[in-house]
Amino acid sequence: MAQEAQNGGARNGGSKQVTFSALKPQLFVEAPKAKDAVQFYKAAFGAEEVNCIMHPKRKAEQELPLVLSAELKLGSSSFLVSDLADDSSAPIKTPGSGFVICLETEDVEGAVANAVNAGAVSEGEVVTEGDGACCGGRVGKVKDPYGLVWLICAPAQKVAEGGEA
Repeated sequence: MAQEAQNGGARNGGSKQVTFSALKPQLFVEAPKAKDAVQFYKAAFGAEEVNCIMHPKRKAEQELPLVLSAELKLGSSSFLVSDLADDSSAPIKTPGSGFVICLETEDVEGAVANAVNAGAVSEGEVVTEGDGACCGGRVGKVKDPYGLVWLICAPAQKVAEGGEA
């Protein structure tokens, strides 16, 4: 029981309770474009590069060096960018598939403009979404040069003018 308390306390259905400290999505882009993607995310969204690990089995003088994992910080969150090569052991085989990233900001139009200026393609106008949208506020959508879709959303109003949530 003392060991259980040290490892997170309560048990649920026979499983040890686990607390996570972070969620870091990993974006795979077609090799060898991860370095370019990192530069794009820095220019488009103001991301800060925290670290970069190159693929250890690729020798710069023999093969094109690939990014195994580049960590970028955006606001209080982080995400990873990696090259996806034919010989990759990545859990996916198609870059930019089935994944949308939502960024929250007060300046949706400015964020969309920055992304487009850095090389993204705007997908439609910035609109105000109704209930059930990703954020319930203003939303713009861009596709980055690597095929990934980014929703840029304003936070939903906590209390609307008429007193509704």
